[in-house]
Amino acid sequence: MHKVIDLKVLYFGTPVVLIGSRNEDGSANLMPMSSAWWLGQSCVLGLGDSSQTAENLRREGECVLNLASSAQVDAVDALALLTARPRIAEYRLRQGYRHERRKFEAAGLTEVPGELVRAPRAAECPVQLECRVESATALAGGGRTAFEVTVVRAHVEEGLLVPGSDHYVDPVGWDPLIMKFCEFFGDGRRLAPSRLAEGWQMPGRLPAAV
Repeated sequence: MHKVIDLKVLYFGTPVVLIGSRNEDGSANLMPMSSAWWLGQSCVLGLGDSSQTAENLRREGECVLNLASSAQVDAVDALALLTARPRIAEYRLRQGYRHERRKFEAAGLTEVPGELVRAPRAAECPVQLECRVESATALAGGGRTAFEVTVVRAHVEEGLLVPGSDHYVDPVGWDPLIMKFCEFFGDGRRLAPSRLAEGWQMPGRLPAAV
């Protein structure tokens, strides 16, 4: 049996990406998101227009997609309710967001430079994709943009490669951090409480640690 309902959230499950970009003053920004999909060497990123990252991508025309493993759930969760914007909308404040420019330090991650782009990589992330922005398309309903980017250089942990290959990631060894309906999953199980799920008051969320 199926039931016709009005779904409030459509996050059925995608890998968590930490988008590295440069702020207007040249400082590093790092934003977690889970609205990305790949085709060939292209990737489409869905971002809210009010985010610092969206502004940075429009201005700089580049970014790094740092893919987090399930072991990095704590670092990602530490970033969930941080924003580089000094002015925070009232509804964001109610959700628990706070201003923070030092995103790498807040997450306990190490900033390393890109080789072909200025945007920063996160050294601890097992996959780092340097990208250039090709286009930005407004989505229906307003307030959101789909950024198409092209991967110009990929950095992958050697242990994740198929043995004897320099071109393929071993799907058995790669255990990405997945976000499903604002909750963190990896290796087929729910991993830890999510600040984002708590801030958004998602039903069925894991209780926060005491």
